Amino acid sequence: MALRPVQVNIKALDDSAVGRFWAEALGWSAYSPGVTTYVGPVGDFVWPDPVAVCVDIVPVPEPKTTTKNRVHLDLATTSADHQADLVARLQDLGATLADVGQGDVPWTVLADPEGNEFCVLEPRETYLDTGPIAAVVVDCADPRAMARFWGEAMDWTLHEVTDDHAVLRSAKGVGPYLEFLRTPGVKTVPDRVHLDLLPYPGDDKAAEVARLRALGATDLDLGQGDVPWTCLADPEGHEFCVLAPS
Repeated sequence: MALRPVQVNIKALDDSAVGRFWAEALGWSAYSPGVTTYVGPVGDFVWPDPVAVCVDIVPVPEPKTTTKNRVHLDLATTSADHQADLVARLQDLGATLADVGQGDVPWTVLADPEGNEFCVLEPRETYLDTGPIAAVVVDCADPRAMARFWGEAMDWTLHEVTDDHAVLRSAKGVGPYLEFLRTPGVKTVPDRVHLDLLPYPGDDKAAEVARLRALGATDLDLGQGDVPWTCLADPEGHEFCVLAPS
């Protein structure tokens, strides 16, 4: 039994506008299959995508606080010119430069139109085959503990683990990486960005949720009410959802 990450959930006051931004940023399309705006590869709407970890923009009434998100996206580039062009294009679309204490680094930190931080990376060989999203990055206190939990929770392969950094990726060697970075500070507010996981066809969602609880996940009440998905938090409090197959 295992789960697969199928989308990054981003909360927004204006899901349509933020969805259009991320569609342009990733070179994908924005779809409106229901109350959210779903951003996925160009073509007919497919859910879940067989390769990509897509983006689902969910409307909420509250704006983002000034607290930095503890989950963000890293975008891949293929050359220095590509990086510079992408940063300029994203700023034209409404992104702003963000200072999260990164100092003098080769990547560029931006925020989307509602303040969600993300990075445009300098070209790195590791990310040449990931697609537009190089990695989903999670700030944490203990990368080794996060690697143990998420490695058991999902069917992805652990590529690297140290005291400062843990890296997982689909066993098929496709799509983005999931990275845990040792970061000062602790989680203090609900995040605007989280992962949504999905059971495989034929697997029992309730059994998967029970398995996650046994691994250290805790139930989370975000005011979601009676919904077909289950909201949980990992051992460091990062929110995530287990979706119902549909």
